[in-house]
Amino acid sequence: MTTVEDANYSLSKILDSGSKKNLIELAWIKNVRVILPRIIITLSLPSFANSQRERIVKEVKNILLKFEDVNDVQIEIDNKVSQSNSTSENNFPELKNIKGIKHIIAISSGKGGVGKSTIAVNIACSLAKLGLKTGLLDADIYGPNTPSMLGVTEENPKVTDGSGNDQRLIPINKYGISLVSMGFLIEEGQPVIWRGPMLNSIIKQFLYQVEWNNLDFLVIDLPPGTGDAQISLSQSVPISGAIVVTTPQKVSLQDARRGLAMFKQLGVPLLGVVENMSVFIPPDMPNKKYEIFGKGGGKILAGENNLPLLAQIPIEIELVNDSNKGVPISISEPDKESSIRFKELAQLIKKQFIN
Repeated sequence: MTTVEDANYSLSKILDSGSKKNLIELAWIKNVRVILPRIIITLSLPSFANSQRERIVKEVKNILLKFEDVNDVQIEIDNKVSQSNSTSENNFPELKNIKGIKHIIAISSGKGGVGKSTIAVNIACSLAKLGLKTGLLDADIYGPNTPSMLGVTEENPKVTDGSGNDQRLIPINKYGISLVSMGFLIEEGQPVIWRGPMLNSIIKQFLYQVEWNNLDFLVIDLPPGTGDAQISLSQSVPISGAIVVTTPQKVSLQDARRGLAMFKQLGVPLLGVVENMSVFIPPDMPNKKYEIFGKGGGKILAGENNLPLLAQIPIEIELVNDSNKGVPISISEPDKESSIRFKELAQLIKKQFIN
């Protein structure tokens, strides 16, 4: 499997036509990320070297596409003049803290439909119930569902006085959490057709231009997959830990593995795995549990990556119905088994980061 080191070694063969130094040494090629089958690099040329850009781009693609497990090369252009000492030892960009936020927890999944947003919402609510100041950032730009799950679709966030970069978005408060979501900024049913720079820009605005007001935890609901949003977030802020959500199904495991590999390549700490939809508990037979999606998937994924299986969340009718009504089950039915699992999960997170 191709690694960052493999890519860097191959790219070091590309030379500046003037100094004859390689472009890795000059830091003109940096931030190499291997998220198979894609490799992403940042090309940061000083103004005097812009005449070489076309040649360099061609050579980068030719070299990287020679790896058997690579079929796509993405080149990001950084117009700032690069400095030879601007990259870190691991070739990761410098991360910028968000003022007033102690810990950031990212909730991710390799595919859609595994209940990732449900997990994110209930973790946030459960942390708030423990007395922790908690925010929820719905970064699932293409499917912002958290306003509906929290019953605030009709709310309109306010903006502080000022103009341009001096303005701040004021989060919506519900059930003790502060929420920001793309769902507040677009009409229902309106598609969001964004890529690259536009997507990165809105995510950074949600991070840095919001009145988060001294949070213990900011929970971020990421879109499914391993695309621009995940990469942009991981390269913008220091994530305290990522949680990968899966179901017991083998198909879900295959996609979750890609998500785990992405976080490892980007240097993001992994807290563990949450298995959703572990069993179905009938409302009229609470002592019965049916493994309708198979079993053991979360345990397998966690074991493969030497991570803890943080929680196994059952399917309960109330979890679905209450969510449809805009009330998370951790709020509406605190004694249900899924609520108890969310509470235990929140306690684990608290124990890890707060003394």
